[in-house]
Amino acid sequence: INLVKMLIFANIMCFLCSAFIPGSSREVRASAEVSAQMLKKLKGKNEFTVLATVKQDRLNSGVILSVHQSDHRFLELESSGQRSEVRLHYRTKNQKDHTEVFPYSLADDQWHKISVAVSASHVILHVDCNRIYERVVEAPSMDIPEDTSFWLGQRNAAHGFFKGVMQDVEVLVMPQGYISQCPDLNRTCPTCNDFHGLVQKIMELQDILAKTSSKLSRAEEKMNGLDGCYCERTCSVKGVIYREDEGWTDGCKNCTCTNGTVHCEAISCPPPQCPAGTAPAYIKGACCKECQPFLVLQDRSMHRVVPSEPCPELSCPESEQIALSNRCCKVCRGHDFCSEGHGCLEHSDCVNLEAGDCCVCKDGFRPLRDDNAYCDDIDECAEGKHYCRENTMCVNTPGSFMCICHTGYIRIDDYSCTEHDECLSGLHNCDENALCFNMVGGHSCSCKPGYTGNGTVCKGKTLKFTSSPSPFPNAQMFLSMCFNLEGGYDCRCPHGHNCTGDCIHDNKVKHSGQIWVLDNDRCSVCSCQAGQVMCRRMVCDCDNPNADLFCCPECDPRLSSQCLHQNGLLTYGSGDTWVENCQQCQCLQGQVDCWPLPCPPVDCEFTVVPEGECCPRCVTDPCQADTIRNDITKTCTDEHNISRFSGSSWIKHGTECTLCQCKVSRHRQIPNCKLHLTSLSQRNPFFFLQ
Repeated sequence: INLVKMLIFANIMCFLCSAFIPGSSREVRASAEVSAQMLKKLKGKNEFTVLATVKQDRLNSGVILSVHQSDHRFLELESSGQRSEVRLHYRTKNQKDHTEVFPYSLADDQWHKISVAVSASHVILHVDCNRIYERVVEAPSMDIPEDTSFWLGQRNAAHGFFKGVMQDVEVLVMPQGYISQCPDLNRTCPTCNDFHGLVQKIMELQDILAKTSSKLSRAEEKMNGLDGCYCERTCSVKGVIYREDEGWTDGCKNCTCTNGTVHCEAISCPPPQCPAGTAPAYIKGACCKECQPFLVLQDRSMHRVVPSEPCPELSCPESEQIALSNRCCKVCRGHDFCSEGHGCLEHSDCVNLEAGDCCVCKDGFRPLRDDNAYCDDIDECAEGKHYCRENTMCVNTPGSFMCICHTGYIRIDDYSCTEHDECLSGLHNCDENALCFNMVGGHSCSCKPGYTGNGTVCKGKTLKFTSSPSPFPNAQMFLSMCFNLEGGYDCRCPHGHNCTGDCIHDNKVKHSGQIWVLDNDRCSVCSCQAGQVMCRRMVCDCDNPNADLFCCPECDPRLSSQCLHQNGLLTYGSGDTWVENCQQCQCLQGQVDCWPLPCPPVDCEFTVVPEGECCPRCVTDPCQADTIRNDITKTCTDEHNISRFSGSSWIKHGTECTLCQCKVSRHRQIPNCKLHLTSLSQRNPFFFLQ
């Protein structure tokens, strides 16, 4: 970092860090004394703004400011050049880690002003004085421990290094702190038009409240008759119906029916302790090895065993006949042993060998035991073994995976989606005589056959030759058309006719079957197929020693491109991925970038994240939920018949440590009270030191 200046404003306080050379090891953090002063200003605050002016190297993923203790990030602003994201990490009031992701690229080697303003549950992101995002999120908690560290340009001494230039990093404990960076945005007071708009909104809300109360009353009357009903959800597996909480064994997995969903876990086989005269072996119908007796040779004499039935006559010459160690009769080479019966079961195929058969797991499955008789699906999404790219979500399927476009995006190919089709919507700058091709993040233009130019401007005339000879020696006859090109000409078929199958791309002729790399994107490959240009991202083959590391950083074998795990005990090569604290992490050329694991959307009022899991699940009991869609049009009645809005909290009358919260379901209002372990002194407001 060429210049680092950190200003923490709460009244007037300043902290200035030394300059560091890019690429060298560094440790830029506030001293214990300065950290203690900053904690006093931030602790318990609901309104603050983080500002900075940055010039970040391309593709760098680094931290701008981090306030953390151990593995808990109480406040961290991060810019990911690998995924073109700005991330705000913080701890919520129920002491859970939360990451708010804003799709935006700061790592473009250009100067940018950035500010993130937090006001309770309201977050606003400004870049270069433009409001980019405004969201309602779960409110951050500034209940920060005293031994918390303040880092600048890095998460700690080993991770999250920001590469580039950073200056004027500020934390302002005040409303609308972004105004100090962009004074023209100062509009703290509403105008008359704003006031009348607010009055109109209040009148509309009052009308909604009256209508909703009436509907709720009618709905409660209808629901009263359903209180005694119980609907049990069952599971259907291979034609068998299982009841709630019923368990069964499916091959090498123990399964349970839970809330209508089948949950299975692989059986763990302990090593058998076999007595003398027995040995571990697989038996039919069992997953684990069991002790089986084996025969002991009583004497060393050998006897010829005469088969009860004569050996079948073979249809192959004697040179193609082979003798087997486990049967008396010979067989022909290439004998189908699998057709005689085999033990390959779930997701496993039988494969013939020279002298027998064996089991092999199907593609996309891994063995559950060493003989490959039982195999389980590989979750390519969870293990990072997929090819889903921009604007997609990986969904696991049996033996494979799918790349699903995010809501509002359209598909380009099997692995990529784009935000919108600029060609279809007309939001492009292609000439009327050009063809528009939609791409990730934009579009490209190519002049139609018979025209020349860069796609945004196309000029030229088309000469049509039918029965008369062409003045050009290579021009085709029979409805072919001659196209004027820069420095020459080309013969093309009119629309609807099949001739050469050649293509026009960037004002150049590409013959059918020709493959080339784009001039402005070395990581994209195009081909001419039957007169149409098809382009897609280059497929990375890390076994190829000539792989382009710019396009395929995951193939970089150099030690300098390795990354250190968060625990400091493991190293990963470039391209490796892993999951840590509900985040998907990837090592790319020595830099670690982590982002929240994608969770499928849940459409329900109450959700909870079970212990040991990362994604929320729906629950019906609001008292068990840790996330609730609060509706201020609904209220609870407390022990003193006082109406409380949904989501509000209060201390129960006559107690000091019992915290109540209004949690409203569709059918009833529940004031939920729990023991509140925060002492009275901790709940007192903090005051500024003058």
